[in-house]
Amino acid sequence: MKLDIIAQIVQILKDAPEVGAIEIRRGLFGAWSSVRVSKAGHGNAGPGASGLGHVIVSHSGGAPVPAAPSGGQLAPPPGPQAPGPGPQLLEIKSPMVGTFYQSPEPGAPPYVKVGTRVTVGQVVCIIEAMKIMNEIESEVAGVIREVAAQSAQPVEFGQALFRVDPHG
Repeated sequence: MKLDIIAQIVQILKDAPEVGAIEIRRGLFGAWSSVRVSKAGHGNAGPGASGLGHVIVSHSGGAPVPAAPSGGQLAPPPGPQAPGPGPQLLEIKSPMVGTFYQSPEPGAPPYVKVGTRVTVGQVVCIIEAMKIMNEIESEVAGVIREVAAQSAQPVEFGQALFRVDPHG
């Protein structure tokens, strides 16, 4: 990874205190395959992690820490969600700036739609950033009550993508 890109990632961490860690995974031939952004306090890799192919840059520690291997899954960051516009709805928010896609490819059915029951860690959409397709996982369990973003449209960091009824 080039030094200027690492410097930009570190600057993002300095400018956004709510961001705890940025994980960048590399695929074959050094190409980036995914980027994951975690909330503050939830950026560590957990037990059983090995440093194959990617690194986590974190607010809390100085040196990068290894993350899960390419085929492995990290536990989704737990934590309270800010309430949505309704009294009991929780929001799944965009962890980055990019283009929102509801389905894995054009013409395919969406990952989720209104009425779909989701679980923690389930992929709900893709956000394309810098030509990298990033799968976004739900941090809450419940029933999708609203899709707040339009497919193939830009989204901002922290923008609500879905509103979920945790009691539905």
